[in-house]
Amino acid sequence: MFSYRLVKKVLVFVSLLTVCPAATYGYELFQPVQRDLNVSTAYILFAGKARNSESIMINNTKVYTASNGAFAHSVKLNDGENRIVVRSNYSTKVYNIYKKTNISKAQVEVQEFSRRPVLVKLNDTPLRSAPAEDGFNILSYLFKDTRILINGEKDGYYRVYLSEDKTAWIAKSDVENVCETAEDPAKFINMNSERYKNAVVQTISFTGNLPYTIEDKDKEIVFKVYNPELSESSVYTVNIPKPDKYFYHVSLVNGLYTVKVCEVPRTFEDCTILVDAGHGGSQKGAVGCLGDEEKNINLKIALELQQILKEKGAKVVMTRECDGNITLKDRIKIAKENDIDIYLSIHLNSVGDVSFNTFKHRGTSVFYFNNNSKELAKILEKSITKKAGTWKDGVKPASFAVIRPADYVGVLIETAYMINPFDTLLYTREDFARNAAEGIVEGISEYLNK
Repeated sequence: MFSYRLVKKVLVFVSLLTVCPAATYGYELFQPVQRDLNVSTAYILFAGKARNSESIMINNTKVYTASNGAFAHSVKLNDGENRIVVRSNYSTKVYNIYKKTNISKAQVEVQEFSRRPVLVKLNDTPLRSAPAEDGFNILSYLFKDTRILINGEKDGYYRVYLSEDKTAWIAKSDVENVCETAEDPAKFINMNSERYKNAVVQTISFTGNLPYTIEDKDKEIVFKVYNPELSESSVYTVNIPKPDKYFYHVSLVNGLYTVKVCEVPRTFEDCTILVDAGHGGSQKGAVGCLGDEEKNINLKIALELQQILKEKGAKVVMTRECDGNITLKDRIKIAKENDIDIYLSIHLNSVGDVSFNTFKHRGTSVFYFNNNSKELAKILEKSITKKAGTWKDGVKPASFAVIRPADYVGVLIETAYMINPFDTLLYTREDFARNAAEGIVEGISEYLNK
């Protein structure tokens, strides 16, 4: 017999499924994106959002879940195949991660050869203290058509002969051979020093482009130019005094070096500040436990920062004011073209090839590269954590491209961790972007007036 009551119950059940789909009762994982992966890292991070008070287990380890459902956990990988099971009381997912075995390379010896000249192809070419791409071993950035002597090679680098007691390294791809026609060694012409209200300008001139090194000492900038084709001891040293808060710029035009050491302005009105919202466009940055994309939060903080700095009277330069692609080179180009004083790169943090710790990888960290930026980094860590309510995660040196130039005081700020469940409770608040921006401005104010 046909039952209208049964049909009604079925329709009600179907409607409930439509309103409350099955996904509501199962966790979401935003990292890793794929279930089958080949990696070479020691750990793999799992980050996601639990639903309806789910209890999350990863390989039989219970994972802490915040009140908003955010959770994160890293798993140490063995060489070869790894089977990782993520389970809750609603669903189970299996991940197959294959870790490649790292094969150590045999030590390569330096191949010696007779000295010969080569030319640097492009501006901003790193001259390094060792044959490896390490941001902390950069001695200087050479200019296009600088003539250097090489006398050995190793691991894709040429050894550069500077003087009888000084060598350096340059990537083979950064230089080209010199025409066989003999040239007279470059000769020294003159040097000059001028002092201005907020700057010292030192010039030293030669008949050709020569290699140089620059070193930031406690009280001075030490600038050295090498002319090994003239003699093995032909080194020209200039000691330039520096103020407490400073930045410096080196230029080269037809053999004329100009080193300008500037004092940082003391007021917002005299200061040009670049605000750089990290990532953008197709570059999402880190993805958080809740599926948030870093680029969007960076931009929110940057726009708040722009507004407050303008209210303070500063001239503000933005790398982006919307969601768009912009390269690291373009960010640095914008900074240099606008003669900025301070570079603020805004980010949120994640973790890489490490064991994630909920209590260790948490809060605000500020990175610097040059000595002239360390003091601002220290002040900002204190002011941001106080205003935004984040933990202190440290002031650390790092070789990020946008803060490497010494042409300005540059810091990279990681305001919070995208993948920390505790931090997700903070950065998802409506007032977080404003609070973080206010903390940055308060820190800059203290730095300028100190």
